[in-house]
Amino acid sequence: MSKTGPTKNTIKPFWHTVISSAAWPWFQKVLVVAIFSLIVNHLASRDSFPDGDSYSFPLEGFLSSIFLCILIGIIAELNFKYYKKKHFSKKVEIVTIVWFMASTLGCTTLMYIPVNIILNIVTGGQTELYYLVIGLLITLVLSFILIGLLYAQDLYNLYQLSIKDAEITIESGAKTTKLTYENIACFYSENKIVYAVQNAGKIINTDFTLNELEERLNDQLFLRANRQIIIHKDAVDQIEKIENGKLRVRLKTSIENNAIEEITISRYKRKAFMDWIS
Repeated sequence: MSKTGPTKNTIKPFWHTVISSAAWPWFQKVLVVAIFSLIVNHLASRDSFPDGDSYSFPLEGFLSSIFLCILIGIIAELNFKYYKKKHFSKKVEIVTIVWFMASTLGCTTLMYIPVNIILNIVTGGQTELYYLVIGLLITLVLSFILIGLLYAQDLYNLYQLSIKDAEITIESGAKTTKLTYENIACFYSENKIVYAVQNAGKIINTDFTLNELEERLNDQLFLRANRQIIIHKDAVDQIEKIENGKLRVRLKTSIENNAIEEITISRYKRKAFMDWIS
């Protein structure tokens, strides 16, 4: 018993360290690629069915698909990093995901054609247009499934982060304050100074401009209502129709100088506002 106890105690922390480390997401991706390649190669031929009498492990196909998956994975990872920095860190939406997928598959197509031709030359085979096109279509379909499996969790986490847990660092002179999105009612401009208003009514002056904030903030949650103010969706308390097709918006939060007491939405921005608030 004295020998088995330390072994169990050693194994537990080891797996806990692996799972909690930065390498865990990569281990998950490698595992998905390996399982995906095994399944595809076993379904590709009748001889590869495990219950067949003439079953043989499809080693050549498995290694080839692993190599191809690595190339596709590199393309997808580089493209995902670009989209994460440019788009996903601010907003995760269907249109952006479609563009990410389409551009990744487009790069995969550009990679597949020369690689296929080179492999045929190395192995002494001939490149036939029919088999090239069929192989490409199958590769794109499988790549679509594989990329979906690899990045579904990452996209979901980014979506959750962008609408709930995100925060903004506000610098005001020598003072730095971090505010989570859910704790911000609005930003408004007065006398060329932009102020952040917290849900409790506390005001913090910032070094931002409203244009800078509009580019920086998640537009699923924040909207530039007019030239003077950016509001948080959850801070809206009342919407009233007024003259000339305009809207008057009242927030749940109030401040002493009444700078945000009534917010007017122009008739030109009315539809965009109603689509956003709904």
